[in-house]
Amino acid sequence: MTRVVLAPDSFKGTITAADAAVALAEGWASVDSAAEFVHRPMADGGEGTVAAFAAAVPGSQRMPVTVDGPAGVPVETSWLLLPDGTAVIDLASTSGIELLRELRPWDADTTGLGQALVAALDHGVTRVVVGIGSSASTDGGTGMLSALGARFLDAAGAPVARGARGLADIVSVDLSGLRAVPDVRVLTDVTNPLTGPRGAAPVFGPQKGLTPAEIPAVDSSLARLAALLGLDADLPGTGAAGGVGGALVAWGATLAPGAAEVATLIGLAEAIADADVVITGEGSYDGQSGDGKVPSFIAALAAESNTTAMLAAGRITADADIALFTASASLTELAGSSDSALADPARWLRVAGAALAESR
Repeated sequence: MTRVVLAPDSFKGTITAADAAVALAEGWASVDSAAEFVHRPMADGGEGTVAAFAAAVPGSQRMPVTVDGPAGVPVETSWLLLPDGTAVIDLASTSGIELLRELRPWDADTTGLGQALVAALDHGVTRVVVGIGSSASTDGGTGMLSALGARFLDAAGAPVARGARGLADIVSVDLSGLRAVPDVRVLTDVTNPLTGPRGAAPVFGPQKGLTPAEIPAVDSSLARLAALLGLDADLPGTGAAGGVGGALVAWGATLAPGAAEVATLIGLAEAIADADVVITGEGSYDGQSGDGKVPSFIAALAAESNTTAMLAAGRITADADIALFTASASLTELAGSSDSALADPARWLRVAGAALAESR
């Protein structure tokens, strides 16, 4: 009997990690009906992080909160209160790109994340876990820090505009009103620095709508912001979420690999060690997927246990390192087009699960 661990990340905006795991299991079972399945849906700090903790920690409680979303309009969301008094908050549900109807590269910001942090602090929590994937903006975390009491001022001493638009005008930073930092652990899905060729603006800015001509100016503004905050712009992870990683470090938080933190919580390493196969995946497996994201992390766990690692992804790009996996399946290739794959991801994940079973 084959023991299969199902540990996909969410396929952003199309299917949750938990539902993706179910579909993969159904597909595999259509070929190997005797297989035993262990469901361990994953997250790395991005979309689904709060859900992963909620599913894994009995007695956790969702705490409703209304925040200013990345488009400046109210968003009804929640943060998670764990039984030990820890708050779990994710940027995806407060300031995430999936909350936008259209990209706002210059005006989207992270005020909502800061407001959720304020709500948790006002509740009295002394420890916070923050997942910062799926950001909609490249504001360097200024919106979040502003909600926490910081002031970013121009040459006239007036507050600058929200979002990346205001970064170039920042001349001074007033942190005298900044909320005291509790024990804050930040789950990051990338290891990129804040600035430079692998920084927030060049690597992630295009996903948020920045054009190649606009990127150098934003990168330069982020470097100046780092200097004003006394932040090392080369520190790995500071470029996560358009610079939110760096802003949280400046506040006093500690960065941690998101996938590793969630994996520890759900006992993933132990499950993989007892399995014959582990299947992971995400919406787009590309050249960035090796920078601390779920698939590469799980492939490493599998290698340590001599467990076969397989991949199912919405698409697999030419620059992706698929050598980490014994077999892989692209939903786009199976469906014949990305539109077809996106229209019914569960169907094509079942097809992928069957194809992976047949390849074993």
